[in-house]
Amino acid sequence: MTKARIASFFQYWRFHLVMFAMLLCIIVIGWKVSILHVMERDFLQDQGDARTIRTLPLVANRGLITDRNGEPLAVSTPVKAIWVNPSEISGEVAAIALLAKSLDLNFEALTSKIEKNASSVCCSQFLYIKRRPAPADADRIDDLGIDGVYLQQEYQRFYPQGEVAAHLVGFSNVDDVGQEGLELTYDDWLRGVPGSRQVMQDRRGHIIEELNTIKPAQPGKSIELSIDFRLQSLAYRELKSAVITRHAKSAAVVVLDVDSGEVLAMANQPSYNPHNKANMTDFSVMRNRAITDVFEPGSTIKAFTVAAALESGLYTPDTIIETSPGWRMIGPYEVKDLFDYGTLTLTKVITKSSNIGTTQIALNIGPEPIRDVLERVGFGQVLGTGFPGERGGVLPNHRRWSRIETATLSYGYGLSGSALQLAQAYSAIADNGIKKPVSLVKLDQDTIDSLPREQVISSKISNQVLAMLETVVDPSRGGSADEAQIPFYSVAGKTGTTHVVGEFGYEENLHNSLFVGLAPASDPKIVVVVVINEPKGEEHYGGQVAAPVFSKIAAGAMRILNVAPDNIPKDQSAGLSSI
Repeated sequence: MTKARIASFFQYWRFHLVMFAMLLCIIVIGWKVSILHVMERDFLQDQGDARTIRTLPLVANRGLITDRNGEPLAVSTPVKAIWVNPSEISGEVAAIALLAKSLDLNFEALTSKIEKNASSVCCSQFLYIKRRPAPADADRIDDLGIDGVYLQQEYQRFYPQGEVAAHLVGFSNVDDVGQEGLELTYDDWLRGVPGSRQVMQDRRGHIIEELNTIKPAQPGKSIELSIDFRLQSLAYRELKSAVITRHAKSAAVVVLDVDSGEVLAMANQPSYNPHNKANMTDFSVMRNRAITDVFEPGSTIKAFTVAAALESGLYTPDTIIETSPGWRMIGPYEVKDLFDYGTLTLTKVITKSSNIGTTQIALNIGPEPIRDVLERVGFGQVLGTGFPGERGGVLPNHRRWSRIETATLSYGYGLSGSALQLAQAYSAIADNGIKKPVSLVKLDQDTIDSLPREQVISSKISNQVLAMLETVVDPSRGGSADEAQIPFYSVAGKTGTTHVVGEFGYEENLHNSLFVGLAPASDPKIVVVVVINEPKGEEHYGGQVAAPVFSKIAAGAMRILNVAPDNIPKDQSAGLSSI
């Protein structure tokens, strides 16, 4: 065979061999494609979807908190959180450095955190870098397009009224869970139910297409509080001014609606900014002192001692009580008045706030009738508002009462209560002897009508005590709290001044100043309790320190609540009628 024929033969077979090989490849490829499209289609589809389709959470916003008129006190606003996939970004020094620089973070600390989480079984896929950044910061990070860095929507709580309502509203944490105040009390109600959705994402986590909503997010329910923010703001401003002026340690005020038991205002000093707690060192400023702090109510209790005296049948408003010489020894203990008031009627015992007078009453009728009245109006019992840290105070119930324990009970020592308890107790005097629950949330009329109402003092006696309390603020009748008066409105009230308990007993030069007022006295609409703790300076009596604060708050409340004047002087009344 010639060389030419041999070359032609090999060329012929080489061509057919190549063609056969190509045909075989086509057959194999076709067979494999058929297998993939028919037999493994579902598996491959699932694998593809797993790399592009994601199930993402739908964050639920927290419910709105408003005052009784719809003024927002706590709202949730959408923000974006910055997070990374540690497994993706670990070892990417340039990317981590860029991220750290953009967010003003420490590069070494951020790198260490990412590396630690990348090697962790539980946290290798998700790590928060910054929660709730400024929108501009979030947008800037998104624009950088760093692989492994993502944004996630969540909600941030915002408190428009700041420190004015901070103690009552409270605050939630970075995960939108209530931590203090009514945010904590009603956390289950306010907290929404998260949902989920399916989306298609690119390799950087950007959403290409919304596929479907698996479970819609359910927003939290809203709450209307009982407070009127106009009155809350007024009470806060006047209380803060008094604390600054008197250099007081702390203070609290409560404004209570007599008819419904709703708290119209509740303010405390010192306060705090719920948006800026990072550098807070004294966490006691977070306490809602009007509910959580208890104190000896002092002479404000004398109204109930007198009520017990009237109930005994041994006393009338005009019964004569001898208080001279202004002091009395009970065993080794001395009870004394500020002055020698001489002979007083039962009414004047309230007017002059005579410790000797109430001591005489208590030693005559015994401690049990007084304690019974105090228990009926709510002392020694938790109010049931559900507020975190609420305390019921102490109402003693000795098996055997000593004479000095009996005496001190009559003028407010040896027991304790909160400002809100004191307000509830006086609301019974204001409302014909009827006690009702207090509420921190707004009540509709049907709920108010269905409230449990308990006749704890007879209507006759409560009205007699109310009339006695009017004399306290009337200087023409010997009252010492003339600074509690309100122009064009009648006022009833009671002062209180107590010594503060120190390390070795009662401190001689430290006092708490109190005033409880009802306005207008002819038909009380509100009860206001003012407590100023440890005022500095020459003045420390309740009539000097707390009464002026009551006057300013109550005067504003009469205007805000549109209560008609009931004490217009005759000359001005005649002028008004002629207009």
